[in-house]
Amino acid sequence: MSKQKNTCKQKNTTKRLGRIICLSNHKGGVAKTCSAVNIGAGLSRLDKRCLLIDLDPQANLSLSLGVKNIQQSIYGALKGEYNLKSALVTINENLDLVPSSVDLAAAEIELNTEAGREVLLKELISPIKNQYDYIILDCPPSLGLLTINALTASEKVFIPLQAQYLAMQGLSELTGIVDKIKSRLNKKLSIGGVIITQYDQRKILNRDVAKTIRSHFKDKVFKTEIRDNVALAESPCSGMDIFRYNPKSFGAKDYLALCKEIILSTEK
Repeated sequence: MSKQKNTCKQKNTTKRLGRIICLSNHKGGVAKTCSAVNIGAGLSRLDKRCLLIDLDPQANLSLSLGVKNIQQSIYGALKGEYNLKSALVTINENLDLVPSSVDLAAAEIELNTEAGREVLLKELISPIKNQYDYIILDCPPSLGLLTINALTASEKVFIPLQAQYLAMQGLSELTGIVDKIKSRLNKKLSIGGVIITQYDQRKILNRDVAKTIRSHFKDKVFKTEIRDNVALAESPCSGMDIFRYNPKSFGAKDYLALCKEIILSTEK
């Protein structure tokens, strides 16, 4: 999947839902990128047209789908060198990707003096928004300019939380940023859902943490819990989403169930 393709000629002109969702948590190791990859792949399997945008300089989302050594990425688009269509990579019939690269690490500094720097991503997405049912933004594990751009462009933010003791530490900082973005830059933004990840029902700690998360976030927590599953850890090594790597695994079953919940919650 390392060959970059401009796929815009293959798209029909049907107007799509155009839902923009970012996955964000500045705490690492919460299965944020894993969730972005497999939510995009799962929605595409449910006949939804999806675009994944990798906003992390580590490019883990891109690598998880086998995309590397690309010539055009989200970095060049943010710099104004080309539009998003020029950076599209086709993953499957219903799933496209705008990949990242290590160059994106410089964006926080280089774009800091740009006028309207918080809305650069929103303006890039606008021309193609209605070509997709869902646009999924994978944020870096920080609350810097790239994450602010993602929150400014999005309608919903999904927060992956692992079923572990330190899961909710620092969440007040993220929810505070969400509140500020909603107040100053994007009145449509809201927390659309909390995803419990790395869950093992056999562990008392996991059950207790999940209960605490549900008590805190109430009905914002998705009913589907993503079980701790080795196939989810293995699939990025093969450059595949969980559905291609092991469609019979717990990971595939859980992410497909989660995608069905997402459709119900966003298409009311």
